[in-house]
Amino acid sequence: MKKKPAATEITTSVTSSAILDQPDGGKLALVIRKDEARIDSRLLALHLKKKRHQDLFELVKRYEVKLLALGKVLFQTGASTGSSTGQRERFALLNEDQAFFVLTLSRNTPTVVDLNLKMIQAFGEARRAAQMRGVEYLPTYHALHDQIHALTAGSPNERFVHMNVNKLVNQTAGIEAGQRASATVPVQSMLAVAQAVAAKAMQQAPNHRTGFRQTKAALLALTKAALLALTQATMIGRTAA
Repeated sequence: MKKKPAATEITTSVTSSAILDQPDGGKLALVIRKDEARIDSRLLALHLKKKRHQDLFELVKRYEVKLLALGKVLFQTGASTGSSTGQRERFALLNEDQAFFVLTLSRNTPTVVDLNLKMIQAFGEARRAAQMRGVEYLPTYHALHDQIHALTAGSPNERFVHMNVNKLVNQTAGIEAGQRASATVPVQSMLAVAQAVAAKAMQQAPNHRTGFRQTKAALLALTKAALLALTQATMIGRTAA
């Protein structure tokens, strides 16, 4: 008898509860696990307007063998939705095929139709962001950190220079540490531009201290230019309306 592949169980949650605090009609927030976009079953339950996440989770468990044919099912433990006492519950992170399979188990109501559209948009955005990550983000990331290494080789502070420049780039793109992998296409684009600007600033510096100061100034100028462009675009949009 052929054994079914095991689901992956993770007992500590690494999914931010912030993705559950989305207004009705908002975009679906996906999480990235090993470069694969997934959706939290608690979020699916929320958009399906189910009274309890447990109902959806039991559906996932009932059809777990079929879901495993579409990839590993990642189970995690995190804060219980709607709990004010700190209770925890198990939930699943489903990949694109698994999520759409779960939707096929629901009646084709207007709510389900709307959720299908949101999922198509969210997973499509994730694919475009992943493609941009490989084409634009990673090359500029390596170029920047190769340049930092060239300026700091042999310095005991090299690791801190890499970390501090990463913080500057994150600030420029408007994200926190740990959010790069799941960043949207516009944010990935801004990260790539910021890294290219920082690499050029480092390249023109005689040492890493001067390079860091020049990088900070260059990224501040980029931030101001981006804000100005956004303000102008907003004004043009209001005028056109």
